[in-house]
Amino acid sequence: MGEALRALVVAVALTMIGAGAAAAIEPPVVDPGALILSAPVAPPEPAQQRLLCSQPNWTGHQPVGVPPVQKALGLADAHAFSRGEGQVIAVIDTGVNRHPRLRVDPAGDYVADSDGTADCDGHGTLVAGIIAAQPAPDGGDGFVGVAPAATVLAIRQTSLAFQGKNSYAANDQPGGMSAGGYGTVTTLANAVVHAVDSGATVINISEVSCQSAGTSSVDGALGAALKFAYDHNVVVVAAAGNLQSQGACKEQNGTAGWSAVRTIATPAWFAPYVLSVGSVELDGSPSPFTLYGPWISVAAPGSNLMSLDPTPGGTGLVNGTPQADGRIAPVSGTSFSSAYVAGLAALVRARFPWLSAGQVMERIVATAHAPGNGHDARTGAGMIDPVAALTAVLPAATAKPLSAMAIAGPTPTVPVSPWPRRIGIGGATACLTVLALVLAFSIPFRRRQRAPLVLPGDD
Repeated sequence: MGEALRALVVAVALTMIGAGAAAAIEPPVVDPGALILSAPVAPPEPAQQRLLCSQPNWTGHQPVGVPPVQKALGLADAHAFSRGEGQVIAVIDTGVNRHPRLRVDPAGDYVADSDGTADCDGHGTLVAGIIAAQPAPDGGDGFVGVAPAATVLAIRQTSLAFQGKNSYAANDQPGGMSAGGYGTVTTLANAVVHAVDSGATVINISEVSCQSAGTSSVDGALGAALKFAYDHNVVVVAAAGNLQSQGACKEQNGTAGWSAVRTIATPAWFAPYVLSVGSVELDGSPSPFTLYGPWISVAAPGSNLMSLDPTPGGTGLVNGTPQADGRIAPVSGTSFSSAYVAGLAALVRARFPWLSAGQVMERIVATAHAPGNGHDARTGAGMIDPVAALTAVLPAATAKPLSAMAIAGPTPTVPVSPWPRRIGIGGATACLTVLALVLAFSIPFRRRQRAPLVLPGDD
């Protein structure tokens, strides 16, 4: 081999090794110092609507009976134990339109000037319906949310229909949501802190920002916000993300742990501070669109779903959403898988109010059903089981794979003064010395004073 060829081979090899090293990543490290508190609940820059609002609809025959997904999850049986009473579930999304079958409290807008109950995209209302829709008052359909007694806290943080007024391309801001439109990981971090401060017991985040492995992260404030929520006893549930034909979420991750990561999905990768949710079909197999990752906690159904009609004034149900090309697509995606888990977290919190956020998360993971043994990068611990999560008797002392509480350091030793001990020992030594001297000096005296023993007959 010529010297020139040998040099070229070595150079290529070194380049490949360097590229492999650059691609290798580790779990994210949360910096509490990146936390942003008291950010204004308002758009960070002026925005304007650029697209018409979405109008999801119902395709085919109207629903009759209980939807298959509710049967698969056993929601009717689960509701015998809990319906999410007293729980407040923040839906940080595209807003939540009011609906007669949904309890909604406004909590602010980071996109425009609404109070959070304006949903031009329809996405947030679909998510909220799966989480907390009440049954039809006339029994006209069998649809019901996972936690129908819970209240939804509506926060609009992103929208495909809006852009910054000074932006010429959709979502040209650093750390933007991968779906496009308006909103970044920084406004998402602000929304998480605001939801905690507003009294949420559960937070659902059905959105994702993807980036290639090895690139510089811009989600430090979001990681700190998620830890803030965890430390304040709030369960955060996040979608794993969907594969896209284009964009930052187009490359699927492998299943061999962190070394197989090609695409980072935030906030999902911040487990254990969040429950990261992948999508499965009703048979438990991974959905073809779900993004894998070693951070996946559990999975829930995410295909061919139904939810509340998200159009303003809507009263019924929908099962289809319009696409950019004019097609009507089924309601599918990890966004809705996440909604099922957020609803379950509310059920568990209502039934076991003494459990911490971490313990609620651990219970959901421990009772999920995996198709194989152990953790799977596609589906985590497997598909959730609401009835088991509400009834299982778990070991009192178990390994806690999701525990993210800081490990306590060694108990500091209280300084002890040596002087009491020294004084005590010195005093005792002095006493013994004096006693010994007294005994020594008293021996002759005792001999002179001792009387002779006289026996009878001794004259």
